[in-house]
Amino acid sequence: MVSIPDRDQQIIRTHAAFICQAVECIQNPTARQRLDNLLRVAEDNGWTALVAAVRRFATGRRELDALSALDEEDRVIAQAILQGLQDPRTLPDPTTKGDPTLAAPGLAQMIHAAATGDVQALTLLSQMAEQMSKVGGDMRRVAAVIRPLVNGERDPDSLCEHLDTRGRQLVLQILEALGRLDRH
Repeated sequence: MVSIPDRDQQIIRTHAAFICQAVECIQNPTARQRLDNLLRVAEDNGWTALVAAVRRFATGRRELDALSALDEEDRVIAQAILQGLQDPRTLPDPTTKGDPTLAAPGLAQMIHAAATGDVQALTLLSQMAEQMSKVGGDMRRVAAVIRPLVNGERDPDSLCEHLDTRGRQLVLQILEALGRLDRH
């Protein structure tokens, strides 16, 4: 079995319910309305490229070249759907959630890379912040502190001023991880 990198596993766990629902609906021709509803919600949340790929899968077109137009997160989700269509035993547990403790170190690494001129990291952070903003609530407020973090802001009081407990905890974990990265 191919070993999946931790980041890919985190993405798959985070989107397990969507992956499993998409596979179930694609495999069941009578579930076309459920698939359309699932994809409409995904499209409303900005996943237009992923939705287009899943629609191709639903029509039986399952070529890997369909993944080339996807960003990293969408590609991982689409690959998990394709694997689930080929072998349902590969599907993630839809009741398992992503591990939030993995989010802070990953975000810190991307923030650190973006701050040192990595254009790809900056682009990915921008996309993530946009998706977080669409979620709304505290995620929108956490997204708002990403740019200051990239620009070098490290004052926890300033960064966490408008966050609730969970958002504050995430930002503090990011700051801790950035501190370790900055020391190296």
